[in-house]
Amino acid sequence: MKRGAKLPGKFQRRKNARKNPLQIPSFSVFALVLLATAALLASALYFQKNPSVEREDSSPEAGQPVTINGVTVPPPPALDASAIVQGEQLYAQHCAACHGVNLEGAANWRVPLPDGSLPAPPHDSSGHTWHHPDSVLIAITRNGGDPARNSRMPAFRGQLTDEEIEAVLTFMKSRWGEEERRYQWWITVMSANQ
Repeated sequence: MKRGAKLPGKFQRRKNARKNPLQIPSFSVFALVLLATAALLASALYFQKNPSVEREDSSPEAGQPVTINGVTVPPPPALDASAIVQGEQLYAQHCAACHGVNLEGAANWRVPLPDGSLPAPPHDSSGHTWHHPDSVLIAITRNGGDPARNSRMPAFRGQLTDEEIEAVLTFMKSRWGEEERRYQWWITVMSANQ
């Protein structure tokens, strides 16, 4: 067949026809991609604005006892969703000004200030809050930081009830990684047994 010769009827292409092996109009593909992107963005925004929405923990560590240095304690308890929500609100109201809206702490929190005190540490996994048992964290929040160490942490005894302090702590725990959460649970159990 010569170049430029006409093909029989059903094999002829329309002059402006596009190559689309699935025969799906380009507009439909665009609309489908746009719809899928909007759905992903909507779900991401939902979970960003509702971080306390309960999600099933499917990690292999979930529900497993914690063993450190050959000492095993029961698995960490599930965090109460309503306490997380309450704690997040209380944290925003009482803690975020010093410790950061995202629990990130003050800049250069390990470098002493001119008066010898340290800036507010982070309460996320990058800090050291998870190195302490619940009893120590509750006592510091209730009674304030150690004056002998020139701590500027105020006492919240008259402003927050013990239940509210525990809710703030539950909120912070909800932001830790699995490893930090398990270690902090282990140290909490170990300190209670001493």
